[in-house]
Amino acid sequence: MAEEPVLVLVTGAADLLFLLQVVVVANPANTNALILKEYAPSIPEKNITCLTRLDHNRALGQIAEKLKVQVSDVKNAIIWGNHLSTQYPDVNDATVNTPSGEKPVCELIKDDAWLNGEFIATVQQRGAAIIKARKLSSALSAASGACDHIRDWVLGTPEGTWVSMGVYSDGSYNVPAGLTYSFPVTCRNGEWTIVQGLPINEFSRKMDATAEELTEEKALAYSCLS
Repeated sequence: MAEEPVLVLVTGAADLLFLLQVVVVANPANTNALILKEYAPSIPEKNITCLTRLDHNRALGQIAEKLKVQVSDVKNAIIWGNHLSTQYPDVNDATVNTPSGEKPVCELIKDDAWLNGEFIATVQQRGAAIIKARKLSSALSAASGACDHIRDWVLGTPEGTWVSMGVYSDGSYNVPAGLTYSFPVTCRNGEWTIVQGLPINEFSRKMDATAEELTEEKALAYSCLS
């Protein structure tokens, strides 16, 4: 019988020596995952991820609300970068299932001002808005996102669908290698793979700003640990 994967949701300090697969949630999630990778070398780097599925789900939700469709009809949004407010929510390759077939989000929402402004800001600031309104964090949404993240990692993403996961960068899309950065990924047989070859327009190079923030976070964290 094949060995079942062990997945652990990390919300704080824990003994991680013998764990096989990890998703880090506690902010700064990307840099916490990177530190774990550096200081727990017994865990393969491909087995350490951080949660950006919460942001991914929020992006899908905003598009569904705008178009008055079910969230399940929207797919292939991307969260690039950090699980903080510099993240770049990207729907240039996202599609919506309509009665006449799949249609690009940008074709259905003919409102560049909204897509490039309010939509991005809402996804980036959604967590802060919830805390301001409720005086509490969006813990249930984070838990739901973690469940989605783990389910797709273990069971695989549906054919033709990708999701956003914070993973160890290999230099794809000119993101500096050595960061934990959110990319579009597909999952199969318990492993994730960064989706390659997506066109990146000039506006979408906003993803570089979040990489710069993560580079600064990394430098600061390492200076404290050294």
